[in-house]
Amino acid sequence: MYRVTLIPGDGIGREVSLAAKRCIDATGVKIMWEEQIAGEEAIAKYGTVLPGQVLDSIRKNKVAIKGPIITPIGKGFKSVNVQLRKALDLYACVRPCKLIKGVKTRYTNIDLVVVRENTEDLYTGIEFSQGLKRTNDLIKYLEEQSGISIKTDSAIGIKPISISASRRIVKFAFDYAVKNNRRKVTAVHKANIMKETDGLFLKCARETAEEYKGKIEFEDRIVDNMCMQLVQKPELYDVLVLPNLYGDILSDLCAGLIGGLGIAPGANIGDNMVLFEAVHGSAPKYMGLNKVNPAAMILSGALMLRYLREEKAADMLEKATSEIIAEGKYVTYDLKKDRNDPTAVGTSEMADVIIERLKKINASERLKV
Repeated sequence: MYRVTLIPGDGIGREVSLAAKRCIDATGVKIMWEEQIAGEEAIAKYGTVLPGQVLDSIRKNKVAIKGPIITPIGKGFKSVNVQLRKALDLYACVRPCKLIKGVKTRYTNIDLVVVRENTEDLYTGIEFSQGLKRTNDLIKYLEEQSGISIKTDSAIGIKPISISASRRIVKFAFDYAVKNNRRKVTAVHKANIMKETDGLFLKCARETAEEYKGKIEFEDRIVDNMCMQLVQKPELYDVLVLPNLYGDILSDLCAGLIGGLGIAPGANIGDNMVLFEAVHGSAPKYMGLNKVNPAAMILSGALMLRYLREEKAADMLEKATSEIIAEGKYVTYDLKKDRNDPTAVGTSEMADVIIERLKKINASERLKV
């Protein structure tokens, strides 16, 4: 019996996460779910977006899965996702992007893994609001130290990149490549312009790569060139390791290569605990409509099962989900060739057919034995 913290999320988060929970349970793996709330729902109940009991639950259980949570744009509370990663030191964000037959896309045979550093870079949230005295004082100090003029009506963000975090994430990417029989790691950066921050990341990547020489191929790419390369010839790439901001952006680009965020799973991994989640965010306009594709959350559940070393169950869940998507009959509107196709099913109905397929696969496996 495994104990797992479940954060259902808000908006459509709860709908897809509860669908995924049913599918995970249908694999037969025994899980005791400990439900916790975060985000707007937690504000209403506890007065904070991330109650202490959520972190306590994850620290105790070591494994968690989370549905999408709304992050206000330009105002309001800070991202719950970022807060969770920082508070629990979930330093490695792993986002596999593998094409599933039946999904509409311009590409074939995509199989990429984005490994994103999760704890620093611009996502540390060290920002100074425009017009405040401390911001103006900082602008003066930065002008004195750098000799570069900064407009007085600026807001300021700070981008810390450390040796320790850079080495840790690159080592994680190489270890992941070795463990999963991948062939190459590509470090992505903008060291030609940001010579101190991205330059430090690249230096650490090159030094770490020396430890894996002869085992895993290594190269580096400038981030803007990497975007073009992924669009033109993604088959040349395998595991990408990136600082926080670039990792977030390029993981969405890679999801686009395989047909969209609706089938993109993710994991946030630390040394002692892990949090699984779909790459896509929350979509309040679809809340309560039973309309959104649950595949990304279900596949995140498969990643969780694999982490728990329930390989057979993970294989079955991935197989069942992939088969239903490939057949294209009982899928949500976004997985249809025509998004207005009236035969599209809802979130819970797609989960139902995946569960039925799991039963058939399970029965077939028992007959083989």
